[in-house]
Amino acid sequence: MIDRRTFLALTAGVGTATLLPGLGKAWAAAGTGTRRLVVVFLRGAVDGLNVVVPHGDSAYYEARPSIAIARGAEGFLDLDGHFGLNPALIDMQPLWRERRLAFVHAFGSPDPSRSHFDAQAMMETGTPGNAGARVGWLNRLASSLPHRGTTADAISLGPTTPRILAGPAPVTNVDAGPNAGRPIPLDRPQVNDAFARLYDGDDAMSRAFHEGQQARRQILADLEQEMQAADNGAPSVNGFPAQAKRLASIVRRDSAIKVAFVALGGWDTHVNQGSSRGQLANRLQALGQGLATFTKELGPTLDETVILVISEFGRTVRENGNGGTDHGHGNVMWAMGGPINGGAVYGDWPGLATDRLYQSRDLAVTSDFRTVIATVIERHLGLPDATLAKIFPEIPQPQAPYERLLNA
Repeated sequence: MIDRRTFLALTAGVGTATLLPGLGKAWAAAGTGTRRLVVVFLRGAVDGLNVVVPHGDSAYYEARPSIAIARGAEGFLDLDGHFGLNPALIDMQPLWRERRLAFVHAFGSPDPSRSHFDAQAMMETGTPGNAGARVGWLNRLASSLPHRGTTADAISLGPTTPRILAGPAPVTNVDAGPNAGRPIPLDRPQVNDAFARLYDGDDAMSRAFHEGQQARRQILADLEQEMQAADNGAPSVNGFPAQAKRLASIVRRDSAIKVAFVALGGWDTHVNQGSSRGQLANRLQALGQGLATFTKELGPTLDETVILVISEFGRTVRENGNGGTDHGHGNVMWAMGGPINGGAVYGDWPGLATDRLYQSRDLAVTSDFRTVIATVIERHLGLPDATLAKIFPEIPQPQAPYERLLNA
């Protein structure tokens, strides 16, 4: 592995400085200051091809006759003539126009696993090929930043500490929303008992009720089992706009916070995924609204904040027989914030022709997640090579695709 600082120095001005402008020696010398990194993890493997749509690749429409994002009035929002944005993400357009939003396509892990659990574990620990690693790379990052005598250096939105923040650095968990932890009526034993007594007879109504409940449980069980495993405890994206506003308030008011993490579930769209409208579009709309709310509520703090949106892997290029997509490989990463040189889609696009696909079915990975994230960390937080090597112990040597990303 070559020295990353040497590599970046060779590409200075036209490389990472293009992706993250204005970040040079002064940034590194100044220390982290109040600069922050926020990671949003979409658990369940979001369909990146319907997030940032490769409409300039004819194979995209051939592979997705019913779920492709169409051209026209209700179709994609053009980004650069080759890629377009899902119209459900219209709230992201101002950030794109302000050049505070960028994407890295064909991004992901070199590990071929299509297991949600394993792929999430490896992406959260930064250890492709080793799903048993325990310390998260975001915790290692938090451990490497100056500690200011508070337990709020790193925060996670949710009731439990996720794998990405597991480790020795202190982490504060905050409620996922204003109603987090409040029981609903059906959680009360007396309410459940009342329903059981109401339908505890042998009459037609009672039999119909119990048979209907049993049938429903059976039908939903198979579909929900994988979805729950894929979500790995992450809440639905539907409440994200309200959560994002609260998180922005916390981050804006506490300058000690350097790292924040949010996980959102519901992206495992095997059935009835939809196109410009439907299941995926509804979730993307809530996600876009939440991210737009978060960046707006940060105010001037956005100038010192980088937000990355990632997912464990992508989905198959071809739609399946149920109007959905299955577990794939390459995906798209979002990068936004004041330091980001947005208004561009970065990465080495491999194409969607069959002979260009990973295992003849998936978008290939040409941008290793560790290299992309490590570059952002180094340039945004000014960390030295020795520290980066601890955060991502086995960063691969940059090759042609990464050079093109840095020189875009």
